[in-house]
Amino acid sequence: MNTVSELKLSILEFVHIYNGTEATESLQNVTEMVQLAEQWGFNRYWFAEHHNTTNSMSTSPDLLSLHAAAHTKSIRVGSGGIMLPNHSPLKVMENFTLLEGLYPGRVDLGIGRASGTDGRTMWALLRSQALMEVNDFPEQLDNLLAFFARNFKENHPFSHINPPGDKSMVPDMFMLGSSEGGLHFALEKGLGLVFAAHLAPQLAIPVLRAYRSNFKPSTYLNEPQSMLATIVITAETEEEAKYIAGPAELMWAQISTGTRNLTFPTPEEAKNHRYTPHEELARERNKDRFVIGSVGQVAEQLQQLAKASLVDEIMIADFYPNQESRKRGHELLAQELGLSQGNK
Repeated sequence: MNTVSELKLSILEFVHIYNGTEATESLQNVTEMVQLAEQWGFNRYWFAEHHNTTNSMSTSPDLLSLHAAAHTKSIRVGSGGIMLPNHSPLKVMENFTLLEGLYPGRVDLGIGRASGTDGRTMWALLRSQALMEVNDFPEQLDNLLAFFARNFKENHPFSHINPPGDKSMVPDMFMLGSSEGGLHFALEKGLGLVFAAHLAPQLAIPVLRAYRSNFKPSTYLNEPQSMLATIVITAETEEEAKYIAGPAELMWAQISTGTRNLTFPTPEEAKNHRYTPHEELARERNKDRFVIGSVGQVAEQLQQLAKASLVDEIMIADFYPNQESRKRGHELLAQELGLSQGNK
């Protein structure tokens, strides 16, 4: 397995609207953060897709990827992910063909199988209540890949649709997953795989190992390409890291007990919060969703996770409570792992 200096790090951005801030400030934070991430040696900067959340502005990963690419020079950008049930495969293909054409060799398309939202919002996105009952993801994925490859069978109704661009304008593609479903599609199509360990920590290692063991070369990849995503919060000391992690732990405890549309609490609010018995139980159960500690502790834990899951890249799901703490945390970890010394 790789040595410490060879472990790659990437960032999954949610464009959190921090307590006491405005949405426009959150978007300005993105510009600053992606430029710093590039400077510090991070490999990728991805954007999640979420809808109907009051504390996140990451509704359109393709638009945010365009913005991030326009303000950087080399870091890879992309979606973590495009939630395909919400979209037309043709439109996704057109948007990411444009991105790849504008920024060749820098664009990733992470593909999700869920809607990333609640049922009523999905209805609004799809414009049809009937479509909510249709599980046609396999067909959607086939169509998306066929649009990129321009290889629909002659008798397919889409065979005479000719999008602009050509077969060279294709982003790197990954299946996202928090179950064995994403693994199945990644292996079937020969795509990369990113497993959301912060959503299903117990499944992460066995699924990622199974991907490595069973991958077969495809037109997209000659070798398996996998990442483990998890929530990482670090600081100079363990005590400080635990304090900074308080808001994320509280949010996840409350989400686990049925609360929606939470505002992002401050570290002091989280410290003073009196957990209910149900929240405390959820907090305990959620521990494996996080990697929290001093920068040395976190670097060691990430190495262990990478070795166990046979990946050489960790995607940090960014749940820092404010811009300053996340800048400091990412910088410390990049320095600890030597990312800026050419580890891209």
